[in-house]
Amino acid sequence: MSWMATRLRNAGFATLLGLCATNAFAQSPAEFVNEASAQGMADIEASRLAHQKTASKEVKDYTIVVINDRTTANQHLAKIAKQLDLPVAPREEVVDKAKALIPEIKDDTSFDQAYVDSQVKTTQEAIEQLQQQAQTTDVPQIKAFAEETLPKLQNHLQMARALQASR
Repeated sequence: MSWMATRLRNAGFATLLGLCATNAFAQSPAEFVNEASAQGMADIEASRLAHQKTASKEVKDYTIVVINDRTTANQHLAKIAKQLDLPVAPREEVVDKAKALIPEIKDDTSFDQAYVDSQVKTTQEAIEQLQQQAQTTDVPQIKAFAEETLPKLQNHLQMARALQASR
């Protein structure tokens, strides 16, 4: 293959990857509400489980903050969806998606460590999604939601990292 054909192929591949990456973040308002709700529910359920299983006061305190903040955020998302008359996925579909997002605990890892590691990862992902949505959406309610929720998630991330460092 000539160097020109190789360069064209690589350039085409890079362009395709760029389009896929852009589309991954370019969510419609309904897609964003459904995705963010599922992530919130997964966080809530994982935190409830961690609250039940852990003996650590620090982890219990963290789970309470996550459960309260994510519940409030999901209620706010539901109100936004209703205001905007968005087609929202059926609850069962969102619950199934949330269950798929809950991390599995490996046998060789302590539950607390696995939970905290998962929280760092999933919270970073949620922050990235909200930042992207705040920058790209033209829906004022969603932009306001993202800007209002970001500081709470950044606090969750800071707390989770502190827990991670203490283990």
